[in-house]
Amino acid sequence: MILVRDRLELVPYGAGVPAGLLPVLALMDGARSLADLAAEVTAMQGGRLVTPDDLRPLVTELDASGLLDSPRYQEKKAAMAAAFAARTVREPVFAGQAYPEAPDKLPAYLDDVLAAAPDTSRPSPPFSAVIAPHIDPEAGRTGYAAAYGALRQAAPRRVVVLGVGHQLINGLYCLTDKAFATPLGEVPADTAAISRLRQAGGACVDPAELPHRAEHSVEFQAVFLRHVLSAVPFAMVPVLCGSPIGVLPAYSRQAFLDYAGPFLAALREIVREPDTLVVAGVDFCHIGLKFGHTEPADGLEAAAMAHDQALLSALSRGDAEGFWTESARVEDTYNVCGFTALATLAEVLPPASMSLLCHDIMREPGTQSAVTFAAATFTPK
Repeated sequence: MILVRDRLELVPYGAGVPAGLLPVLALMDGARSLADLAAEVTAMQGGRLVTPDDLRPLVTELDASGLLDSPRYQEKKAAMAAAFAARTVREPVFAGQAYPEAPDKLPAYLDDVLAAAPDTSRPSPPFSAVIAPHIDPEAGRTGYAAAYGALRQAAPRRVVVLGVGHQLINGLYCLTDKAFATPLGEVPADTAAISRLRQAGGACVDPAELPHRAEHSVEFQAVFLRHVLSAVPFAMVPVLCGSPIGVLPAYSRQAFLDYAGPFLAALREIVREPDTLVVAGVDFCHIGLKFGHTEPADGLEAAAMAHDQALLSALSRGDAEGFWTESARVEDTYNVCGFTALATLAEVLPPASMSLLCHDIMREPGTQSAVTFAAATFTPK
């Protein structure tokens, strides 16, 4: 069975599809009628007749399960989007799952994570930017410790969080001006800065806020920021960054600049205002069987880590063109989910010196897969 996991919960938890049904689902592309589908399934089965009436119960069941892009699905999604848009606060989704939900237990847990922060040669604030993981905090302890341990003495008034929009469909960016609730209190939104970005971004910004509803990449940063900046009255600009594939006409920096130029220009102005910190909540390579590769992660690990190092080296030089060139060189073979967030960082950050604090990997033996992550700070030159 193929288990369907839907963070929007439009597909009921536990829904699954028999693997043998996948070739039939692949034909359901919106361009075929039920009669066309029946004819093709008949041909797939060597001529054993399948009629539209045979397929109708399957289509009905898929639709009821939220697995078809149908009017029924769109109505449910629109209702969910409207309900989320009406809220003023984005409630935590992963409290009690990825980190403790109880306000009296969460600080101790976070302090335990941060205790692993390196003590030697740690750069001192002020920082213009930080790279942190967005992997599960327990799995990414070393990265979170290094990134947020460095921020304990920081005092920004605004934090721009460049997260990854794993469910972003329209455009390249998604914004929300909701406050982010955490067990430690709310992180308010900088609504003025968000409005400037939304106005400048135009078509490259998803007009909906729904991708923020169940996204962990910003939520995890909000929790750590609320903890380490507990005495600082800061506001957040949460920006989800989607994949350039299927959005840009070409996989190149020039296509990125042509598409998102006004948004990047507005963000560049915001980032360079006093007391503004950028946090890129990103992971790097996703390798192994779980992520579409035909070989286990251990056979890809050395090449993936080297790819990370090349990307990080380009960022440390302020070489945005080189950053894109390295990704294009491997044709994004290693599934760097934080690519757009880091490409955005490379375009908007003023000249800075990068200190790499951590570069690590989370291995998942059960699926023969792995995820790499890093932590780094950028100090203005």
